[in-house]
Amino acid sequence: MDCGIITSKTVLLLLSLIFWAAGASLTYVGSYIIQSYNNFDKFLEDKYTLIPAAIIITVGVVMFVIGVVGCCATLRESTVGLSCFLMIILAMFAAEVTALVFGFIYQSRIKGDLERSMSDVFQKYDGNNPESRAVDYLQSQLQCCGVQNYTNWTTTTWFSQSNNTVPISCCKKNNTLCTGRLDQLDLINTQGCEGKLEQLLQDVMSYAMLVILGFAIIKFFGMLSVCVITCKKSSRPGYQPLYA
Repeated sequence: MDCGIITSKTVLLLLSLIFWAAGASLTYVGSYIIQSYNNFDKFLEDKYTLIPAAIIITVGVVMFVIGVVGCCATLRESTVGLSCFLMIILAMFAAEVTALVFGFIYQSRIKGDLERSMSDVFQKYDGNNPESRAVDYLQSQLQCCGVQNYTNWTTTTWFSQSNNTVPISCCKKNNTLCTGRLDQLDLINTQGCEGKLEQLLQDVMSYAMLVILGFAIIKFFGMLSVCVITCKKSSRPGYQPLYA
């Protein structure tokens, strides 16, 4: 068995093992993205933001089966099995490239999406409705206040109806003395939420895209290895795999 066959089979066996681990990893990444966006869905108008996550989870679910197929086909050097494995890898590679494209498209649109929707959501704040719960969660989690900064609250209905105070969710963590009055700026988070939320979503998307890119590169080498084994086997009449 020449060096090319040994190297290619080693790559494919490692790729099969990676598929099993990658299935769990990709499913986690996809779930993490969905959870991150669901936490702030009131501020995001377009549902296409979840397309990359849906693709990632779908890829992860079928990873385990692909790993089994690849391992068996590689050990037996089955032409049919390797051909199926190649088609599966190619399909997964295409799906990951698609996810990358959607990721790049959405990453460039995050800021505009937030600018269009955040002001409207903050204006609807009354302390009880779903928009209010979303705003409170955002401000408490990101330690921010208002859209650009805390002064944005002065133009809202809530501010005029609540004795010129900002919501308690604007208060700094673990501060029981904060009442939301603007003469207590040392107790209030003054930085706006738009910049912090944009950075969070950009970081989540960048993390996901790096993971996808890494697996896409591995699959590219996997496809090359399948081609090497298939070509080497067909060019040597009478060749029998070692297991026979």
